Amino acid sequence: MSILDKIQSVPSPNHNERVGGAADMLLLHYTGMETGEGALERLCDPAAQVSAHYLVFEDGRIVCMVDEGRRAWHAGVASWAGEADINSRSIGIEIVNPGHELGYPDFPDAQIEAVTALAGDIVSRRDIAAVRVLAHSDVAPDRKADPGEKFPWGRLAEAGVGHWVPPIEPMEGPVLGLGDRGDQISELQFQLADFGYGIAVDGWFGEVTANVVTAFQRHFRPAQVDGAADLSTVGTLRLLRDAR
Repeated sequence: MSILDKIQSVPSPNHNERVGGAADMLLLHYTGMETGEGALERLCDPAAQVSAHYLVFEDGRIVCMVDEGRRAWHAGVASWAGEADINSRSIGIEIVNPGHELGYPDFPDAQIEAVTALAGDIVSRRDIAAVRVLAHSDVAPDRKADPGEKFPWGRLAEAGVGHWVPPIEPMEGPVLGLGDRGDQISELQFQLADFGYGIAVDGWFGEVTANVVTAFQRHFRPAQVDGAADLSTVGTLRLLRDAR
């Protein structure tokens, strides 16, 4: 019996109809709460008005809360590739982990194996493009950090889930950061926007740009998450764009 044969159903009332067709995106989160049971209770609480399609516990147990055909409420205010209603376009997987504010432990192997199996099944059945497998922080970089730099995106990619290249290691060299202006900033912003991030090309490295760079690093260059565009960050972004 596979992991997917043991998915439990704990229905959440927090969902509605999708707008604009079927889901073509997979979004991964962490719960950011002390316990998985507490997260499950909140995701099923009508007063909370949040939900996800699936919840994956540390031991690999998977709970389905919302049918994939319905619009779960997991992304909040978000955008990707010019689209704003990410809830309508995505399947949401919540991964039990207390998150950055509560110690941010490593994700256990059993949990990652379950997430990989579930995500692989979803992207296969729904023909979701690798570049549309994203972190919550990718679509909401100004307010979210999940699932964070400890999440092993490379392991998922080895199983055929998500868009990934081996990141270029941090190195000495020029760094673009807060307060910088000019054509190099515009080019960086253009590349991030072309990849999908919600960022304007204005030639100024302000807080918005720093948040987007941080989100990119959490997902694609996790060795050093500081919001500054060093050579390895810029180089990894270019490799990812070229490999699409």
